[in-house]
Parts: sequence; structure tokens; C-alpha cells
Amino acid sequence: MKNILVPIGSTDSAQNNLQYAIDFASEINANIFVFRAYSAQTKAGVMKNMNTIIERETKLYLRAIVNSVNTKNVEVKLISAQGSLVDSVETIKSELDIDLIIVGARSNSIREEVFLGKTAGKLVKQTDIPILTVPDGYKFAPIKSILMAFNSGVVKSKTALKPLQFVVKSFQPELNLLQVKTADYTDEDLVLNQDLEKLKTSLTITENATTFQGVLEHFQQFHPDMLCVFRRKRGFFDKLWEKSTVLKEEFHTSIPLLVLKGK
Repeated sequence: MKNILVPIGSTDSAQNNLQYAIDFASEINANIFVFRAYSAQTKAGVMKNMNTIIERETKLYLRAIVNSVNTKNVEVKLISAQGSLVDSVETIKSELDIDLIIVGARSNSIREEVFLGKTAGKLVKQTDIPILTVPDGYKFAPIKSILMAFNSGVVKSKTALKPLQFVVKSFQPELNLLQVKTADYTDEDLVLNQDLEKLKTSLTITENATTFQGVLEHFQQFHPDMLCVFRRKRGFFDKLWEKSTVLKEEFHTSIPLLVLKGK
């Protein structure tokens, strides 16, 4: 894992999110690309050089955020792009080989009832890049315990587990697997992927109506400092990703959430 993309919004937590990303990157010797998308001004009467001005102001804003944190020994580069967030991220991914996105959970949202704001929600929903969401005010600490929750042990994608494998290799945490048998589980789901088998510290199998209910029931048992889930085409978490905003009453966590992509 060499290249980490950090989208920056206009939120008060932008500084904290970037500091977390830099601290994380410092531990694994990765590069940071700080990114912000801006919209073009096309209305009649708008100054011809308005887009140039907006681009300049965007870069100044990014530079101010970077100057406000401790960059340690991490190489931090700035990227501004005209266009939508998702399209810009996809372009950056193809050009820079981005391995991970670290983003604030609420990003630009100031609503207290929101867990995942529109920025994080869109990135989870519409991109294929693994994402690590950071709760407001969360400070980085070396990862000692990960709780991974899923309802199927089948992992068909050859790359889906790479971010998790890298984190486990880098930090040597306990990896406690929580397999939640929901009403629609099959016998195939109970067969654990061999790579997960190699990584795990423990495996707990529980029966709950949703994966999130399983997490709530067993969270205190493991005291994790990172939660890991899949974004799949089936199950509780996929229903969450259908929307760009996730409310706390639907799902929330007080620790960083690593969202893996792929089946």
C-alpha cells in the first residue's frame, strides 16, 4: 500500500482527518494525496476567469489545511480537480494507482444524526477503491484489534482482502472474525475463505437479523479499534450503501471503519 487519497471537504474535521491519514501513512511508509473537487461556473454573466480563480482558491485552501498539520516524514501532494467527486476520484485512481481512500465519516455534514455523510457515502457506493472512514475527532493509534463482520465467508475477488492483509502485516493486530448468520444464509456461506482463515485470531458465529445487530451484540467482547466490513451485492451493509447518507440509527461506529470492495 503506497498511495492514499484523502478527500478534503469544508468541514471543521478536515484537519483531524488529514492528520489521521498522515499518521497512518507514516506507520506504513505511504504517500498522501490531498484532494478537493470543485464545480465549474457556467452561468451567464460569470467572469471568464472565474474557474481559474476557483482553482487557485481550492489549492490555497488545501495548502492551508496541510500547513495546519504535522506532516512528519510523509510526502504530501495536492490535487484539485474540476468536476464531480466520483468522476475525479476515478480519474485519479487510474493515473496514480490509489490503494486506499481515507475520508471523514461525516465529511461536509453537520447533522448530528448522520454517521456517513454524502462524500463518504458516495465514495463507498460508487467507487471500487477500499475506503477507511474516520469518526469526528478520532486520533490515530497503532491498530491492535480488528473486528471483521460478515455474513458469508466466501470471497471470490482476488484483491478484496489486500487492504486487510496489508494492515494485519503492518500492525500485527488481533483479527477477530464475526460471522453473522442472517435469515438468508446458505451452507456455502459458512465455508470460510482460506485467506481469512490464515489471518484470523478467532472466529465467532452468531445468529442475528442483520450484520449490524451482530456487531452491536459482540462489540464490547472484542474492544476493537477498527471495524472491517465488505461492500457486497447482498446483505445488510449493501442496503446501507444504496444511499449516499447513512444515519446513526441505521448504522454507526465510534472507531475507524474499513470498507473492502469485491465479493
